[in-house]
Amino acid sequence: MADTALITGITGQDGTYLAELLVGLGYNVYGLVRGQNNPRLPVVAQLCPAVEFIEGDLLDQSSLIAALEICQPTEVYNLGAISFVSLSYKQAVLTGEISGLGVTRMLEAIRTVNPKIRFFQASSSEMFGKVRERPQNELTGFHPRSPYGVAKVYAHYITANYRESYGMFACSGILFNHESPRRGLEFVTRKITTGAARIKLGLQPNLALGNLETERDWGFAGEYVDAMHRMLQQAEPRDFIVATGETHGIREFLEVAFSRLGLDWKDHVVSDPRFLRPIDVDSLVGDASRAREALGWAPKTTFEELVTMMVDADLTLQQRLVSQAGR
Repeated sequence: MADTALITGITGQDGTYLAELLVGLGYNVYGLVRGQNNPRLPVVAQLCPAVEFIEGDLLDQSSLIAALEICQPTEVYNLGAISFVSLSYKQAVLTGEISGLGVTRMLEAIRTVNPKIRFFQASSSEMFGKVRERPQNELTGFHPRSPYGVAKVYAHYITANYRESYGMFACSGILFNHESPRRGLEFVTRKITTGAARIKLGLQPNLALGNLETERDWGFAGEYVDAMHRMLQQAEPRDFIVATGETHGIREFLEVAFSRLGLDWKDHVVSDPRFLRPIDVDSLVGDASRAREALGWAPKTTFEELVTMMVDADLTLQQRLVSQAGR
């Protein structure tokens, strides 16, 4: 009998990659959606036609219980969250309700319906915030510097609490930044690759960004979802860092992206104070040794390959949009 997975955040970057992976492994896959009029549902349906959508809301525990009773999953992957850090400053309470308390509601729903369901929580490197050591590992202390990071710390600890209190198979993957051509347009990496493509095509002259000094550990999202799946196949639940172990700056990302298109980013990029956060996380880099040893997982896509993949995809997309507009 095939395993069944329920994925929250099915319409996001990670949700689509994870759904494709699980369908390929023979799973029955359900995607939790707040309503059937989500504009991204057709995109998900095109990418993953085997996925069934089921209604539910991380703000409503009764809807989560109903969804679990209907699809009877063996695994739940909680990828649903307000995941854009800048937005969390503007909607701090909602971020706490969804990204923090939403995890408690799902864990309680699992405990009510079937405590044997295996649960994965998408934790974040933003929990480290003002870092205490480099690189960061599973034992590094947290010092979040945004409402998003704070909510993720709560979610991380409540997952561990249910594991220890009720013997549930509940674990967290502490995911460092992971990108792809499916990344939302509001994220700085996709903003860069889209902007570079539009500048190359003469559709805009410049690209306005916020802080150009930050450094991140960037990997390919399509590989990170494999680590998520591997975590739930272990004999015992454990938390894992998922990262490349390399750090790269925004300026380096700009250099690779614009050079791919024969451009000099310094001619086109301006720093705009409107995009600055109240406080920022300067530098993050993860130590994924535990994942390598216990899960047999390691990143394969290099930083340069990742940026190039995104630039090429956005150039093709923008060319198609121009062609459609000219018809």
